[in-house]
Amino acid sequence: MRRQQPVGATCRAATVDDAEAVAAVHADSWRRNYRGAYSDAYLDGPVFEERSALWHERLAAADATARTVVAEVDGAVVGFTHVIFDRDPSLGALVENLHVTHGLKGHGIGTVLMAEAARVVATERPGSGLYLTVLEQNTAARRFYAARGGAWVETRMGGPFPGGGRAPVLVMSWPEPSVLMAGPSELTG
Repeated sequence: MRRQQPVGATCRAATVDDAEAVAAVHADSWRRNYRGAYSDAYLDGPVFEERSALWHERLAAADATARTVVAEVDGAVVGFTHVIFDRDPSLGALVENLHVTHGLKGHGIGTVLMAEAARVVATERPGSGLYLTVLEQNTAARRFYAARGGAWVETRMGGPFPGGGRAPVLVMSWPEPSVLMAGPSELTG
């Protein structure tokens, strides 16, 4: 897949006012990428409402153990990442979520969000590693993370997911998250 022209995305800390936009990006991403792992009834039904409730709750609460960053283009939220500090004693901080609006994938927004996740971890937890899990079936995301230096460290059975499904997930790790803060010309892929 040829990389699209980068768009001028800016990042900032998410606020409760972003909850609906974050939930919309999140629900759409799950609907497009998680079929077969999450139940169709859930993805075609209450996924947006459930994500909306979750993001309103998360973004309304002050939480010193996590950070959410949104990416914007022309004032619209087009992606986000959510990092939980100290989630694993050896792997470090967990990138629990990283999602980009479908129409803007391949424009560098995911790379910017990964760099922001790394900056947040470097600032809040110097010396911490960074890791995430990705569905084995999500080959595009796996390629994206591998191109940014993510090392596959194990495969686990994920779930149960919303609606009751289970599926293999890969654990990808960055022991030195600073590699994610490299400029685009220094990244592969």
